Amino acid sequence: MNILGIDYGQKRIGLSWAQTGIDVVLPYGVIAERDPKQNLPRLLRFLKEEKIDKVVIGLPFGLDGEENENTKRIRAFGDVIQREAGVSVQYMDERFTTHEANALGGTVSVDETAAMLILQAYLEEQK
Repeated sequence: MNILGIDYGQKRIGLSWAQTGIDVVLPYGVIAERDPKQNLPRLLRFLKEEKIDKVVIGLPFGLDGEENENTKRIRAFGDVIQREAGVSVQYMDERFTTHEANALGGTVSVDETAAMLILQAYLEEQK
């Protein structure tokens, strides 16, 4: 099963990838169209082209652990993915992933690194 991790931002979508049975999460690119409204259609095409079976999206809870407007926006984004691409969508708490991604540094973009952290946390939770 091909699993895509997503760090969803209003301007960019960071991606990571893992395949079940292979416990390695890899960076998988960034979707950042000139018109951010085109990011979702491009992602939907990507999901079909890459034969993605499941999507794990980082969910930005507030520091108090409660949902907020941003959380609702991400859930709506996930609903569209599930409906339009027909893939399973799961969510993981992404509080602090961007901060952690910045601290890790490296040659991979912060968006991809955050997506990798989200997907890695999901896979560890499934064990």
